[in-house]
Amino acid sequence: MSYHCITDEETYTEKTGRDTMARKESITIQMILDTAFEMTKEEGFANVTARKVAAKVGCSTQPIFRVYKNMEELWDAVYERAAGFFQDYYSLYPRMSKTPFSNLGMAYIAFAREESHLFELLFATQGAGLESNPVNRKSMYEILNGAEGNVVYEVSLAKAAGCKDPSDLFMKMWIFIHGAACMSLTGDYDLTERETLTLLENCYHSFSGM
Repeated sequence: MSYHCITDEETYTEKTGRDTMARKESITIQMILDTAFEMTKEEGFANVTARKVAAKVGCSTQPIFRVYKNMEELWDAVYERAAGFFQDYYSLYPRMSKTPFSNLGMAYIAFAREESHLFELLFATQGAGLESNPVNRKSMYEILNGAEGNVVYEVSLAKAAGCKDPSDLFMKMWIFIHGAACMSLTGDYDLTERETLTLLENCYHSFSGM
């Protein structure tokens, strides 16, 4: 999908206060997307409306609909940015264990705690503004696996370690991991990083029978 970017020549005239002189500004697609994404991080996806984004950027709603056909396109772009943000988050998250699925689980739980609004948008089946701002959603597996094959890699590690059914093991572990992450959203998860890692490692060994 390609969008037309507003160039310096294509400006919007905005009048402010008592100024009689017109003030010209170039509002780019990058400015609009960056603003909408930051609003999602700070305020939640439901707050990404044309008027609120325009107010943050400092323009009318006209520039938004010059570069985006409608709000659905902007919402899809924000969603894709959020999915990419999670991939970057996981790639930079420190690896603390050699136990399969533990590092992915640790990053997932930490992401829920540190980026609650993005977590809700990507991984919550209800809420997060998706009713008012519908998007073309990816499955949880698609987001977790990403372009780097994160889940596939962890499954291969479990298989190499002798697990007979690593895919089934992943599903069992992810029920626990997702539950812990959701508890983080509500403030009901208070285990330390070390305690969480120990739990994940114990779950792996219990579920795998190893």
